[in-house]
Amino acid sequence: MLVDFNKLPEDARVWIYQSNRKLTDEEASELKQLTEEFLTQWTAHGETLEAAVDLRYNRFVVIGLNQNSVAASGCSIDASVHFIQEMEKKFDIDLLDKMNVTFYTGEFIAYKPLKAFKKMAKDRAVNKNTVVFNNLVNTKRDYLENWEVPASESWHSRFLS
Repeated sequence: MLVDFNKLPEDARVWIYQSNRKLTDEEASELKQLTEEFLTQWTAHGETLEAAVDLRYNRFVVIGLNQNSVAASGCSIDASVHFIQEMEKKFDIDLLDKMNVTFYTGEFIAYKPLKAFKKMAKDRAVNKNTVVFNNLVNTKRDYLENWEVPASESWHSRFLS
């Protein structure tokens, strides 16, 4: 069952998929529509899941799930990953590579391989105050409060001197 993202409880589970490039407005609109269609039919052991999507900055697909009503199963999580893989092919984007870092450079969002981010940290091109996207958050509350944070408050801090 598709719900409004804002209506999900604070402890709702979230999965964040970052795109390797910014989507056009048209692509983002279509991706959101397709994700909503998927979530409308998403189930676990035959029971409808209460889920929502938040598409941010034409770059991040955030799927939220109220596990208080029905929790995701291994099969339902596999189905969502399969759906994301289909979207990767359809839009020619990478959403599943977790070895990349997305962060602000001024008002723009940059996407770099982890190796390049480490080099930037070593060269002091990024620092503890650089705002990064911590895609490891796993609840709606953390997503809203701890997703866009200074690198010093994220797992990225290990690369900063």
